[in-house]
Amino acid sequence: MTRKKVFTLLRALRVNQWIKNLVVYTAIIFSGKLFDPNLFIQSTIAFAIFCLLSSTSYVLNDIIDYQYDKKHPVKRFRPIAAGKITIPEATFIVFLLTLISLIAALFFSLPFFFLSLLFILLHFFYSLYLKRYPVIDIFSISFSFMIRTFAGEVATGFHIPIWLLLTIFFISLFMGSVKRHAELVSHGKEGRASLYQYNEHFLDFLTYTFAAATLIAYSTYTYGEVVPQVPTFISKFLAEAFPLMRIASRKWMMVTIPLVAYGISRYAQLLFEKYEGERPEKVITTDRPLVFTIFLWGLIVIAIIYVF
Repeated sequence: MTRKKVFTLLRALRVNQWIKNLVVYTAIIFSGKLFDPNLFIQSTIAFAIFCLLSSTSYVLNDIIDYQYDKKHPVKRFRPIAAGKITIPEATFIVFLLTLISLIAALFFSLPFFFLSLLFILLHFFYSLYLKRYPVIDIFSISFSFMIRTFAGEVATGFHIPIWLLLTIFFISLFMGSVKRHAELVSHGKEGRASLYQYNEHFLDFLTYTFAAATLIAYSTYTYGEVVPQVPTFISKFLAEAFPLMRIASRKWMMVTIPLVAYGISRYAQLLFEKYEGERPEKVITTDRPLVFTIFLWGLIVIAIIYVF
Protein backbone atom coordinates (compact mmCIF):
# COMPACT_ATOMS: atom_id res chain seq x y z
CA MET A 1 0.00 0.00 0.00
CA THR A 2 1.43 3.35 -1.05
CA ARG A 3 1.92 6.27 1.34
CA LYS A 4 -0.78 8.21 -0.51
CA LYS A 5 -3.25 5.34 -0.10
CA VAL A 6 -2.45 5.09 3.62
CA PHE A 7 -3.03 8.83 4.05
CA THR A 8 -6.34 8.54 2.19
CA LEU A 9 -7.37 5.64 4.42
CA LEU A 10 -6.49 7.59 7.57
CA ARG A 11 -8.59 10.50 6.31
CA ALA A 12 -11.52 8.15 5.75
CA LEU A 13 -11.10 6.77 9.27
CA ARG A 14 -11.02 10.38 10.59
CA VAL A 15 -8.22 9.73 13.06
CA ASN A 16 -8.30 13.43 13.95
CA GLN A 17 -11.63 12.77 15.67
CA TRP A 18 -10.26 10.03 17.90
CA ILE A 19 -9.73 12.79 20.45
CA LYS A 20 -13.41 12.35 21.37
CA ASN A 21 -12.61 8.91 22.79
CA LEU A 22 -10.32 10.37 25.46
CA VAL A 23 -13.45 10.60 27.59
CA VAL A 24 -12.91 6.91 28.47
CA TYR A 25 -10.08 8.07 30.78
CA THR A 26 -12.51 10.12 32.87
CA ALA A 27 -13.11 7.29 35.34
CA ILE A 28 -9.48 6.82 36.36
CA ILE A 29 -8.55 10.51 36.19
CA PHE A 30 -11.24 11.62 38.65
CA SER A 31 -10.83 8.53 40.84
CA GLY A 32 -7.18 9.32 41.51
CA LYS A 33 -5.99 6.25 39.57
CA LEU A 34 -4.51 7.82 36.45
CA PHE A 35 -0.99 6.66 37.29
CA ASP A 36 -1.98 3.13 38.21
CA PRO A 37 -0.21 1.10 35.45
CA ASN A 38 -2.78 -1.68 35.19
CA LEU A 39 -5.78 0.65 35.13
CA PHE A 40 -4.06 2.97 32.66
CA ILE A 41 -3.41 0.03 30.32
CA GLN A 42 -7.04 -1.09 30.67
CA SER A 43 -8.28 2.38 29.80
CA THR A 44 -5.87 2.64 26.88
CA ILE A 45 -7.13 -0.66 25.44
CA ALA A 46 -10.69 0.63 25.83
CA PHE A 47 -9.65 3.87 24.12
CA ALA A 48 -8.11 1.94 21.20
CA ILE A 49 -11.20 -0.22 20.74
CA PHE A 50 -13.48 2.81 20.69
CA CYS A 51 -11.20 4.50 18.19
CA LEU A 52 -11.80 1.55 15.86
CA LEU A 53 -15.52 1.64 16.58
CA SER A 54 -15.64 5.39 15.90
CA SER A 55 -13.82 4.99 12.60
CA THR A 56 -16.26 2.23 11.66
CA SER A 57 -19.18 4.58 12.25
CA TYR A 58 -17.53 7.38 10.26
CA VAL A 59 -16.91 5.19 7.22
CA LEU A 60 -20.42 3.75 7.45
CA ASN A 61 -21.88 7.25 7.62
CA ASP A 62 -19.86 8.32 4.56
CA ILE A 63 -21.16 5.32 2.63
CA ILE A 64 -24.77 6.13 3.49
CA ASP A 65 -24.31 9.86 2.76
CA TYR A 66 -22.24 9.32 -0.37
CA GLN A 67 -24.67 11.03 -2.75
CA TYR A 68 -25.27 13.99 -0.40
CA ASP A 69 -21.58 14.49 0.41
CA LYS A 70 -20.74 14.78 -3.29
CA LYS A 71 -22.84 17.96 -3.42
CA HIS A 72 -21.56 19.41 -0.14
CA PRO A 73 -18.97 22.23 -0.48
CA VAL A 74 -16.69 20.69 2.18
CA LYS A 75 -17.68 17.03 2.54
CA ARG A 76 -17.20 16.39 -1.18
CA PHE A 77 -13.47 16.23 -0.51
CA ARG A 78 -13.83 13.25 1.81
CA PRO A 79 -12.16 10.12 0.31
CA ILE A 80 -15.39 8.22 -0.35
CA ALA A 81 -17.31 11.19 -1.76
CA ALA A 82 -14.28 12.13 -3.89
CA GLY A 83 -14.04 8.60 -5.28
CA LYS A 84 -10.60 7.92 -3.81
CA ILE A 85 -12.08 4.98 -1.91
CA THR A 86 -14.78 2.98 -3.69
CA ILE A 87 -18.02 1.90 -2.03
CA PRO A 88 -17.01 -1.82 -2.10
CA GLU A 89 -13.67 -0.93 -0.48
CA ALA A 90 -15.40 1.18 2.16
CA THR A 91 -17.91 -1.61 2.84
CA PHE A 92 -15.06 -4.07 3.39
CA ILE A 93 -13.39 -1.59 5.77
CA VAL A 94 -16.61 -1.32 7.81
CA PHE A 95 -16.94 -5.12 7.96
CA LEU A 96 -13.30 -5.63 8.93
CA LEU A 97 -13.20 -2.89 11.58
CA THR A 98 -16.50 -4.02 13.10
CA LEU A 99 -15.26 -7.61 13.32
CA ILE A 100 -11.90 -6.66 14.84
CA SER A 101 -13.27 -4.16 17.34
CA LEU A 102 -16.15 -6.35 18.58
CA ILE A 103 -13.94 -9.42 18.93
CA ALA A 104 -11.41 -7.32 20.87
CA ALA A 105 -14.24 -5.98 23.05
CA LEU A 106 -15.50 -9.51 23.72
CA PHE A 107 -12.04 -10.63 24.85
CA PHE A 108 -11.86 -7.56 27.08
CA SER A 109 -15.06 -8.33 28.99
CA LEU A 110 -18.68 -9.22 28.31
CA PRO A 111 -20.14 -5.94 29.71
CA PHE A 112 -17.60 -3.98 27.65
CA PHE A 113 -18.65 -5.97 24.56
CA PHE A 114 -22.31 -5.06 25.07
CA LEU A 115 -21.41 -1.38 25.41
CA SER A 116 -19.32 -1.59 22.24
CA LEU A 117 -22.17 -3.30 20.41
CA LEU A 118 -24.62 -0.66 21.68
CA PHE A 119 -22.24 2.07 20.48
CA ILE A 120 -21.95 0.72 16.94
CA LEU A 121 -25.72 0.04 16.75
CA LEU A 122 -26.46 3.59 17.91
CA HIS A 123 -24.23 5.00 15.18
CA PHE A 124 -25.71 2.64 12.62
CA PHE A 125 -29.26 3.78 13.37
CA TYR A 126 -28.04 7.37 13.65
CA SER A 127 -26.60 7.23 10.13
CA LEU A 128 -29.73 5.59 8.72
CA TYR A 129 -32.56 7.28 10.63
CA LEU A 130 -31.89 9.27 13.81
CA LYS A 131 -29.90 12.10 12.24
CA ARG A 132 -32.94 13.03 10.15
CA TYR A 133 -34.93 14.12 13.19
CA PRO A 134 -34.26 17.39 15.03
CA VAL A 135 -33.21 17.24 18.70
CA ILE A 136 -33.08 13.43 18.49
CA ASP A 137 -29.97 13.76 16.33
CA ILE A 138 -28.26 15.94 18.98
CA PHE A 139 -29.24 13.59 21.81
CA SER A 140 -27.90 10.64 19.81
CA ILE A 141 -24.51 12.35 19.66
CA SER A 142 -24.61 12.94 23.41
CA PHE A 143 -25.55 9.32 24.12
CA SER A 144 -22.51 8.17 22.14
CA PHE A 145 -20.32 10.18 24.53
CA MET A 146 -22.13 8.66 27.50
CA ILE A 147 -21.45 5.16 26.19
CA ARG A 148 -17.76 6.02 25.87
CA THR A 149 -17.79 7.27 29.46
CA PHE A 150 -19.50 4.13 30.77
CA ALA A 151 -16.97 2.06 28.82
CA GLY A 152 -14.22 3.70 30.85
CA GLU A 153 -16.08 2.77 34.03
CA VAL A 154 -16.56 -0.84 32.94
CA ALA A 155 -12.94 -1.12 31.85
CA THR A 156 -11.58 -0.02 35.23
CA GLY A 157 -14.33 -0.68 37.76
CA PHE A 158 -14.28 2.91 39.02
CA HIS A 159 -17.42 5.00 38.88
CA ILE A 160 -17.86 8.62 37.88
CA PRO A 161 -19.81 10.98 40.18
CA ILE A 162 -23.29 11.65 38.83
CA TRP A 163 -22.78 15.41 38.49
CA LEU A 164 -19.60 14.89 36.48
CA LEU A 165 -21.50 12.43 34.31
CA LEU A 166 -24.22 15.03 33.78
CA THR A 167 -21.53 17.58 32.88
CA ILE A 168 -20.33 15.31 30.06
CA PHE A 169 -23.93 14.78 28.97
CA PHE A 170 -24.78 18.48 28.81
CA ILE A 171 -21.51 19.64 27.25
CA SER A 172 -21.90 17.10 24.44
CA LEU A 173 -25.45 18.40 23.88
CA PHE A 174 -24.04 21.94 23.85
CA MET A 175 -21.39 21.04 21.26
CA GLY A 176 -23.98 19.20 19.18
CA SER A 177 -26.24 22.26 19.16
CA VAL A 178 -23.32 24.50 18.20
CA LYS A 179 -22.45 22.13 15.36
CA ARG A 180 -25.99 22.18 13.96
CA HIS A 181 -26.08 25.98 14.22
CA ALA A 182 -22.81 26.27 12.30
CA GLU A 183 -24.06 23.86 9.61
CA LEU A 184 -27.31 25.80 9.23
CA VAL A 185 -25.58 29.16 8.92
CA SER A 186 -22.72 27.97 6.70
CA HIS A 187 -24.52 25.63 4.30
CA GLY A 188 -28.24 26.24 4.73
CA LYS A 189 -30.94 23.65 5.28
CA GLU A 190 -29.58 21.51 2.44
CA GLY A 191 -26.63 20.52 4.63
CA ARG A 192 -28.52 17.63 6.28
CA ALA A 193 -32.12 16.41 6.51
CA SER A 194 -32.74 17.48 10.12
CA LEU A 195 -31.79 21.09 9.36
CA TYR A 196 -35.09 21.56 7.49
CA GLN A 197 -36.80 21.41 10.89
CA TYR A 198 -34.32 23.66 12.68
CA ASN A 199 -34.07 27.44 12.71
CA GLU A 200 -31.48 29.76 14.18
CA HIS A 201 -33.65 30.92 17.10
CA PHE A 202 -34.39 27.37 18.20
CA LEU A 203 -30.72 26.37 17.95
CA ASP A 204 -29.77 29.50 19.89
CA PHE A 205 -32.20 28.40 22.61
CA LEU A 206 -30.67 24.90 22.73
CA THR A 207 -27.16 26.33 22.82
CA TYR A 208 -27.95 28.68 25.72
CA THR A 209 -29.84 25.98 27.63
CA PHE A 210 -27.15 23.30 27.37
CA ALA A 211 -24.36 25.80 28.07
CA ALA A 212 -26.09 26.85 31.30
CA ALA A 213 -26.84 23.23 32.25
CA THR A 214 -23.18 22.31 31.72
CA LEU A 215 -21.96 25.08 34.00
CA ILE A 216 -24.54 24.25 36.68
CA ALA A 217 -23.74 20.52 36.60
CA TYR A 218 -19.99 21.11 36.75
CA SER A 219 -20.29 23.68 39.55
CA THR A 220 -22.46 21.27 41.54
CA TYR A 221 -19.85 18.55 41.03
CA THR A 222 -17.00 20.73 42.29
CA TYR A 223 -18.99 21.83 45.33
CA GLY A 224 -20.91 18.71 46.26
CA GLU A 225 -18.55 15.82 45.49
CA VAL A 226 -15.55 14.73 47.54
CA VAL A 227 -12.58 14.88 45.19
CA PRO A 228 -10.12 12.01 45.83
CA GLN A 229 -6.60 13.14 46.61
CA VAL A 230 -3.59 10.92 46.17
CA PRO A 231 -1.20 11.09 49.17
CA THR A 232 2.13 12.64 48.19
CA PHE A 233 5.05 14.22 50.00
CA ILE A 234 3.66 17.65 49.15
CA SER A 235 0.13 16.83 50.34
CA LYS A 236 1.45 15.41 53.62
CA PHE A 237 3.60 18.47 54.21
CA LEU A 238 0.68 20.82 53.52
CA ALA A 239 -1.61 18.80 55.79
CA GLU A 240 0.84 19.10 58.66
CA ALA A 241 1.80 22.72 58.04
CA PHE A 242 -1.67 24.01 57.16
CA PRO A 243 -4.33 21.70 58.66
CA LEU A 244 -7.19 23.99 57.71
CA MET A 245 -6.16 23.77 54.04
CA ARG A 246 -6.55 20.00 54.18
CA ILE A 247 -10.03 20.30 55.66
CA ALA A 248 -11.09 22.68 52.90
CA SER A 249 -9.28 20.77 50.16
CA ARG A 250 -12.43 19.02 48.97
CA LYS A 251 -13.56 22.41 47.63
CA TRP A 252 -10.38 23.22 45.72
CA MET A 253 -11.91 21.98 42.47
CA MET A 254 -14.19 25.02 42.55
CA VAL A 255 -11.28 27.19 41.35
CA THR A 256 -11.68 25.55 37.93
CA ILE A 257 -15.25 26.84 37.46
CA PRO A 258 -14.13 30.15 35.85
CA LEU A 259 -12.03 28.19 33.34
CA VAL A 260 -15.02 26.06 32.35
CA ALA A 261 -17.18 29.17 32.08
CA TYR A 262 -14.60 30.85 29.86
CA GLY A 263 -14.15 27.72 27.73
CA ILE A 264 -17.89 27.55 27.04
CA SER A 265 -17.98 31.28 26.30
CA ARG A 266 -15.01 31.08 23.94
CA TYR A 267 -16.54 28.13 22.10
CA ALA A 268 -19.78 30.07 21.70
CA GLN A 269 -17.83 33.12 20.52
CA LEU A 270 -16.23 31.06 17.76
CA LEU A 271 -19.71 29.96 16.75
CA PHE A 272 -21.36 33.36 16.60
CA GLU A 273 -18.41 35.33 15.22
CA LYS A 274 -16.67 32.84 12.93
CA TYR A 275 -19.17 29.96 12.57
CA GLU A 276 -16.48 27.41 13.38
CA GLY A 277 -18.62 25.03 15.41
CA GLU A 278 -19.11 22.58 12.54
CA ARG A 279 -15.83 20.81 13.33
CA PRO A 280 -15.47 20.72 17.14
CA GLU A 281 -12.34 18.55 17.04
CA LYS A 282 -10.62 21.27 15.00
CA VAL A 283 -11.78 24.11 17.23
CA ILE A 284 -10.55 22.59 20.50
CA THR A 285 -7.14 21.72 19.03
CA THR A 286 -6.36 24.86 17.01
CA ASP A 287 -7.90 27.85 18.79
CA ARG A 288 -5.10 29.09 21.06
CA PRO A 289 -7.22 30.66 23.83
CA LEU A 290 -9.36 27.53 24.01
CA VAL A 291 -6.37 25.17 23.90
CA PHE A 292 -4.66 27.15 26.67
CA THR A 293 -7.84 27.11 28.78
CA ILE A 294 -8.25 23.34 28.42
CA PHE A 295 -4.55 22.80 29.21
CA LEU A 296 -4.72 25.02 32.31
CA TRP A 297 -7.92 23.34 33.49
CA GLY A 298 -6.33 19.90 33.08
CA LEU A 299 -3.17 21.02 34.85
CA ILE A 300 -5.12 22.34 37.84
CA VAL A 301 -7.28 19.22 38.05
CA ILE A 302 -4.21 16.95 38.00
CA ALA A 303 -2.50 19.16 40.61
CA ILE A 304 -5.50 19.06 42.95
CA ILE A 305 -5.96 15.30 42.72
CA TYR A 306 -2.39 14.06 42.36
CA VAL A 307 -0.12 16.71 43.91
CA PHE A 308 -1.78 18.76 46.64
